[in-house]
Amino acid sequence: MKSKILLVLVAIALVSFGLYGTGYAFHDGGVARCEGCHTMHNSLNGTAMRTIGGLTQYNSGVYLLQGMDASSACLNCHGTGDTTSSYHVSTQSVVAGGATIPAQYTPGGDFSWIKYTVNSVGSSRGHNIVAGGFSYVEDSRLTVAPGGSFPRAALTCTACHDPHSAARITTGGVVNRTPGSAVDPILESGSYGAEPTTGLAVGVYRFLGGAGYAPKGSSITFSNPAPTAVAPSPYNRTEGTGAGQTRVAYGQGMSEWCANCHNLIHNNDYPATRRHPAANGEALGTMAGNYNQYVSSGDLSGNIATSFNSLVPFEMQETNLATLKASSGYGSTVPMQGPDNVNDNVMCLSCHRAHASGFASMMRYDMADALITDGTPAFETRTGMTDEALTAAYYGRDAAYFGAAQRILCNKCHAKD
Repeated sequence: MKSKILLVLVAIALVSFGLYGTGYAFHDGGVARCEGCHTMHNSLNGTAMRTIGGLTQYNSGVYLLQGMDASSACLNCHGTGDTTSSYHVSTQSVVAGGATIPAQYTPGGDFSWIKYTVNSVGSSRGHNIVAGGFSYVEDSRLTVAPGGSFPRAALTCTACHDPHSAARITTGGVVNRTPGSAVDPILESGSYGAEPTTGLAVGVYRFLGGAGYAPKGSSITFSNPAPTAVAPSPYNRTEGTGAGQTRVAYGQGMSEWCANCHNLIHNNDYPATRRHPAANGEALGTMAGNYNQYVSSGDLSGNIATSFNSLVPFEMQETNLATLKASSGYGSTVPMQGPDNVNDNVMCLSCHRAHASGFASMMRYDMADALITDGTPAFETRTGMTDEALTAAYYGRDAAYFGAAQRILCNKCHAKD
């Protein structure tokens, strides 16, 4: 009898552990548990649930959010860390005009770089999300999105991410949930390579808004679907010497998705428009050879098997999640395969980070100076940033990681140095 009871207890423990494991990813590719973001009364056992943004008991934020605005509700979880940690996209201790260096290394970047105002770059370093509870304010330079009409006042986390996730990946492809229509329910996140099964969908990458998504506060309706991509886990980690890189396998559609808000910047017909091509149909061609041979300034000894550089990622023109998962990774086992000249292409995120970076225009590397390193084991100093800040901006890579007199990484594709 005792053995039977023990078996039952073990079974219960395993089931409980399994449920916990499933719930660990809060969003799971779709709408999360409602009370994680919303509150009807901002009250729990006689006290306020959240004090961020000046909320008091029985007084919630807009849309009954646990924050004074949409981004503040997101940053209640994603913006409360001071060390490099998991899903954080902002470093809490960084304040506007302060000297604290952002600590997050997510592929999309740390929004806190916007507050790091060294060299007067400031708000140019990222998407200027409005999050009053965390001292993020509207862009001081632009009133609408560059190359588009999206208003700066409406730029919240939910301008890009659909918190209720209408888009999903089914065995038949990407579909949207629309009123009155039946769709496969989302079982788990699609951001890490999980695949849909008959009757059960996975979420789109980072539950980005799909075709038809209309961010609140704007008149924009997305015409292009969410892109296909797979990230490794963990992904928020240093990429300094000895740590290895972090590789997100970008499949296709990233530039087209960015064009939902930046339509005049998006281009797939160079040289007619004389803008840099970035689109599904823009294969790297001969540039792939440059990419694969390029190691650093003056060193073209590389090869396709080991040429990948996360400071210059590319898109693979792939939608198969299993294939993308096999191409994502981190550390010493990260797949280092470079691009071929037919299937792989440049995209917006080849040069920019999605959230923010340590450099102007959200670039992955500094475009302000011709050199990254100055010919000695040190960074070029004309940026006005300390070596410590530059190391953080390059995701833990110190100057010795780069070649001597390393020029900007446009050369990874163009090899003009």
